[in-house]
Amino acid sequence: MSQRALLIGECMVELRQAEGGLLRKGFAGDTFNTAYYMRAFLPAAWPVDYFTAVGTDTISDELLAFIESTGVGTGFVRRVPERTPGLYMIHLKDGERSFSYWRSVSAARLLADDPAALRMAIDASDVILFSGITLAILSPGAVETLLSEIRRGRAAGKMVAFDPNIRPRLWDDADTMRRTISAGAAAATIVMPSFEDEATHFGDASIDATIARYGSLGVENLVVKDGAEGITLRFGGETVFVPSVAARNVLDTTGAGDSFNGAFLAKYLISGDHCLSAEFAARVAATVIGHHGALLPPAEFQALMRG
Repeated sequence: MSQRALLIGECMVELRQAEGGLLRKGFAGDTFNTAYYMRAFLPAAWPVDYFTAVGTDTISDELLAFIESTGVGTGFVRRVPERTPGLYMIHLKDGERSFSYWRSVSAARLLADDPAALRMAIDASDVILFSGITLAILSPGAVETLLSEIRRGRAAGKMVAFDPNIRPRLWDDADTMRRTISAGAAAATIVMPSFEDEATHFGDASIDATIARYGSLGVENLVVKDGAEGITLRFGGETVFVPSVAARNVLDTTGAGDSFNGAFLAKYLISGDHCLSAEFAARVAATVIGHHGALLPPAEFQALMRG
């Protein structure tokens, strides 16, 4: 039976390096990147939708056209006058990236300001994904609106995935960040943290400590990503380790975690096997970091699915 996925967050205008010192315009953002990979690896009959808010300007039109061109649905996207998409620039050094952001008037900051539209989108979906960045860009009242509706969806039996995706510069203070991230995790059925983030911002001394802390919040299933060190899975009370896949050539790590999330969830929805899903997602992420930008060219997908 097909399932409908809904990914909630912000898709931004992306500027990245191109030949000759020029910049290339694209569109990306953590939860949209995940939607892109879910769409690539799920059967065509399984809908993948994006929930966000954009402006009514030309660049918002271009953003929506791009999302639709990837096969991700935009029927739940709200249009907000006097607003525009956020923008970020990628800076690369030795394959590692840093970012500059311009998002103060981003329409996506208002994505939860219409509770009825949010509830309709969640009610129509079977699988929901959101992230710490989704929470970070919202006002406190909008955070509670979003989490309330997500909790309602979970209570109705929907699968809810959450990537903490911790970005301290988006938060007013560390305590609010940790408290809100924890509330997001407690609303989910699958949490997909990066151990480096958890160690840095929650003080976890080990992956076991990360698993224990999220377990204390009632999280049933965990996928702890640790870069080249591999993936630790905690499902059904059992902990399993899956090794990472060595990348042939590291050009750009942008979108590595997002691609892992999308590939993992797609394979898990189809197979129900978390170990197989992690192995597949590790291969996808290793391929993604060998290309520039967050979104792997579609020509690469068939080889990944065959492999």
